[in-house]
Amino acid sequence: MAHSHEVRVRRAYEEPGPGDGARVLVDRIWPRGVSKDRAGLDEWCKSIAPSTELRKWYAHDPARFEEFARRYRAELDEPERAAALEHLRDLAERGPLTLITATKHVDISEATVLTTLLQVQTRNHRP
Repeated sequence: MAHSHEVRVRRAYEEPGPGDGARVLVDRIWPRGVSKDRAGLDEWCKSIAPSTELRKWYAHDPARFEEFARRYRAELDEPERAAALEHLRDLAERGPLTLITATKHVDISEATVLTTLLQVQTRNHRP
């Protein structure tokens, strides 16, 4: 069985930490005011981000988070996003993974939805 490593979320405006492992930006839009050097990213996985329509509908309204999470999980079944999720799962099985977002409230962000999915998937995945 694959070993599950820690998956966490950090804001793009925080300094990279020594235990971050692979740092992957999961936003569709580059974080305003953050240089590529300062971000310390290993990759930018734009294809995993929610659709523009869903992102605009949600607008980080806490009252809409549960419905946002449901709709986003449905979007993750689309082929391009499903492949990106599989890639993130593979990274999580190799070592610590930190999902990077510019979102101010990470606890109600797509990165948190992804973290929950990745933690469940890596625990249940059989090679």
